[in-house]
Amino acid sequence: MSPTRPLAVFGGTFDPVHVGHLRAAWEAAEALGAEVFLVPAKVPPHRSQPVASAARRAAMLRAALAGQDRLQLDLRELDRDGPSYTFDTLASFRAQIGVQRPLMLLIGADAFSGLVEWHRWRELFELAHVCILTRPGQIPAVPEDLAAQVAARAAVSAQTLRTTPAGRMFNIAVTALGISATRIRNLLANGGDPRWLVPQALLEDPALLAPYRKFRDPGPASSDSR
Repeated sequence: MSPTRPLAVFGGTFDPVHVGHLRAAWEAAEALGAEVFLVPAKVPPHRSQPVASAARRAAMLRAALAGQDRLQLDLRELDRDGPSYTFDTLASFRAQIGVQRPLMLLIGADAFSGLVEWHRWRELFELAHVCILTRPGQIPAVPEDLAAQVAARAAVSAQTLRTTPAGRMFNIAVTALGISATRIRNLLANGGDPRWLVPQALLEDPALLAPYRKFRDPGPASSDSR
């Protein structure tokens, strides 16, 4: 890790990782001038557990991230027992990097609208900035408590986030690819080919996607409450 460059955390189950995840993380890294760490959850709270094992999902991410150095993999949630709460993950990063380095949480707009259901959600702002990944023109609906936080903490530019350690909110418009892990799992379960939906490296190693070819997805799960 660079001792001064902003650090951004992008969590999720990555079950499987797909090009929508990677493109959003890449564009956030560019917009923020940040090192971005993809952090797969071991035990996602309040949603169905991943189809692929933690080890398999880590292997998929390693394969997907090979050959570049802008996005990195961090396995601290897989190494930790209990629910994979974002608060605990950010606290761990903050203890590692110190109190002055900017720390940012990347979160999709749909998940952001449910932030008030997350574990110790108000305290997230003490640890990091919250950056909302939105499609162009998208305005996420938020409950009143969260809307008050947005109004008080909104930053007008990424530069504001780079000069303070935590506490602000910022919208990042990312390319709208419309890809979902649920769709990919169903496609694989029915013998389909997820070409152009997942990184080529996952297609080149059939073992990586094997768990999904044996699984019948029951349908969309609720977004992570982390």
